Amino acid sequence: MEMTFRWYGHDDQVTLENIRQIPGMKGIVTAIYDVPVGEVWSRERIRQLKQDVEASGLKLSVIESVPVHEDIKLGKPTRDHLIDNYIQTIKNLGAEGVNIVCYNFMPVFDWTRTDLAYDLPDGSNALIFDEEVAKKMDPVKGELSLPGWDSSYTKDEMKAIMDEYSKVDEEKLWEHLEYFIKRVIPAAEEAGVKMAIHPDDPPYSIFGLPRIITCKENLVRFVELYDSPNNGVTVCVGSYASDPNNDAVEMLKEMLKRNRVNFMHARNIRLTGKGKSFEESAHPTEYGSIDMYEVVKALHDANWEGPIRPDHGRMIWGETGRPGYGLFDRALGATYLHGLAEAVAKKCKTIGEKPMTQFF
Repeated sequence: MEMTFRWYGHDDQVTLENIRQIPGMKGIVTAIYDVPVGEVWSRERIRQLKQDVEASGLKLSVIESVPVHEDIKLGKPTRDHLIDNYIQTIKNLGAEGVNIVCYNFMPVFDWTRTDLAYDLPDGSNALIFDEEVAKKMDPVKGELSLPGWDSSYTKDEMKAIMDEYSKVDEEKLWEHLEYFIKRVIPAAEEAGVKMAIHPDDPPYSIFGLPRIITCKENLVRFVELYDSPNNGVTVCVGSYASDPNNDAVEMLKEMLKRNRVNFMHARNIRLTGKGKSFEESAHPTEYGSIDMYEVVKALHDANWEGPIRPDHGRMIWGETGRPGYGLFDRALGATYLHGLAEAVAKKCKTIGEKPMTQFF
């Protein structure tokens, strides 16, 4: 496994120098954030980003993400031109030696939470999703804003796009995703780029919008749209486990068996027992609803050596900043994952199993 860390560019208060000092850290997960969705990322911009990362002693491991334009998800006539641009960006990334891209196919909204700074009993604060609160929220009224979202919509534009999606059910969204995949993946294969679709977060319909990358059955359906290792997934165990009906570890094992895990997000969540509500917790197993040892053990057993990152963290020790993306708790998560990987590798060696080539 290759330990990586999300970095939001030079405006991020968490610097590359900070990240480099985390034990076991090898790579950076980032993107070009100022190119409008649907436009081509130039090789010059990609090259500069890579040089900036490498100057800090780290590797540019994953692009997260190259956003998919809403017209593609809606299946509008403009999608072919936008897919052409997407393909050119993938080609440019491959030409510059960047070969993993995480993306998603969530209509309108990226990850969704109802509170970005919920006070936990230990004095930290974290992202939470309260199902009952979410049911009362109306995106058309401008009640929602999260890091990474496209905040360029006016209220009228938001109403218009929500109206457009009222005509797109899950099966129609599957059709649009298949159209996109069957055009993009052949180009990704040629460019040497592995695509890694991120789950819908949370993995069920919100605000009446369809969501389809949600469960084991749908993951299998997705990878069978185009049979190629380049058509892979980001297994975000925290996203999948936020639906109580999902077994995130079993989903991970299924995708490992199919050789489709191109990227890992390893974070924990605690199901509150109130419907589908959850809190984002500290990474260790005891604080959440995911057995993180079993996550790392599954990766070890598959001899998986791809990039993994601690995902959202709590705000601890008085830190403030981008919700979910402070330094301290994510650094703790990285060192916890590093320790788990070492323990799993050494235990397996003791009982005679084949160890990983390296644990980080």
